Amino acid sequence: MAILSDIILYPIKSCAGIHLREAVLTRSGLMSEHVFDREWMVVDAQGRFLTQREHPRMALIVPSIKATTLELRAPGMLRLEIELGLPHPQLAPMLEVQVWDDSVRAYDCDDVTATWFSNAIGVPCRLVRFHPDVVRATSTKWTDGVAAATMFADGYPVLIAGSASLDDVNDKLRAAGREALPMNRFRPNLVIGDIGAFEEDYAAFLQFGATVLTPVKPCSRCPIPSVDQATGVPGPDPLDVMHGYRAKPELDGAICFGMNAIVTDGGDERIVVGQDIGFELAF
Repeated sequence: MAILSDIILYPIKSCAGIHLREAVLTRSGLMSEHVFDREWMVVDAQGRFLTQREHPRMALIVPSIKATTLELRAPGMLRLEIELGLPHPQLAPMLEVQVWDDSVRAYDCDDVTATWFSNAIGVPCRLVRFHPDVVRATSTKWTDGVAAATMFADGYPVLIAGSASLDDVNDKLRAAGREALPMNRFRPNLVIGDIGAFEEDYAAFLQFGATVLTPVKPCSRCPIPSVDQATGVPGPDPLDVMHGYRAKPELDGAICFGMNAIVTDGGDERIVVGQDIGFELAF
């Protein structure tokens, strides 16, 4: 039977993740201590999102969840604490921000926070927080018309990857004279063990108690897997080795690793590392 090997929450889009022993699987993505996955996002002066694609030092911004704050650390910086309580809806400043093709309203964090992030990343920027009244719908092209929503994730609320899939990629990297990579290069939310390499690509569903998680779209890969998440320094891109067998014709030849997924039944399910998962292939 498949098992849940790891849970990773990314409070701030494109910054470091938090490995968790347990979390809540909601229809908007993972949540722990009332902190949601990709609930915050860094934007430029025009309100457009920033990522490690252009700013690999974002990997070095490390969050941790405290009792009432999200604590942030970065090399050479004093720690920053952000209040977890939502701001007053009538008093908090708002920004219109852009994440891919979506334009949404978001809370604007304060100038002190903006200065901290600008210094940490090296470009003028601000931190914004997803507004709870906003619904950012995912594309139904890959969901057979099933509606879903996410916060500031690229496209869908949950990204899954199989541990055997990474083993397979690393075997090919070693055969090409390259170093093996850790799973954090691919930034999944849920790592699934005890399934075959790339079986997640063909899963009909994953069952977590009363909640059903359905993989809907292969995750096409950008240059972020080349970024060492411990140093923020880009290195050799594994996609050149993966190109020979991980290009998906249904995505115009994009190189894919992992599957984007949505909750199709249930939700608000407590999940724990090591638990058994119902897993069924679609054929």
